[in-house]
Amino acid sequence: MSRKPEERTTLSGIPLKVFYRPEDVQDLDYARDLNDPGKPPYTRGVYPTMYRGRLWTMRQYAGFGTAEETNQRFHYLLSQGQTGLSIAFDLPTQLGYDPDHPMAEGEVGKVGVSVWSVEAMERVMREIPPWRRSPPP
Repeated sequence: MSRKPEERTTLSGIPLKVFYRPEDVQDLDYARDLNDPGKPPYTRGVYPTMYRGRLWTMRQYAGFGTAEETNQRFHYLLSQGQTGLSIAFDLPTQLGYDPDHPMAEGEVGKVGVSVWSVEAMERVMREIPPWRRSPPP
């Protein structure tokens, strides 16, 4: 007895087949829709050889207090061999509140850094070269 495979969709409601055959991709434009690894639209990874040609980036998730304190911590982490940075933002920043908003009271700078402006972000990243923020391929 043959069973029909269940219908599946992505979270966006796009129908998915159980498997795809060559005729399903006959209209595919390789450069536009797939391309080589390391090239837009990055469907096959952001680096040409991904992690076969370079080690995984080791990232410390950090951020606390003020932008200046977080910047100091980032400089310390990088001096100790950290190869990438991931910023922990405080709850008001994550929710889009300015630090002086009543809903931010008691949460500013806790469990992450308070960043409410471009200038605050610039202070977080002061004197950290772009290639230290995200290592080159």
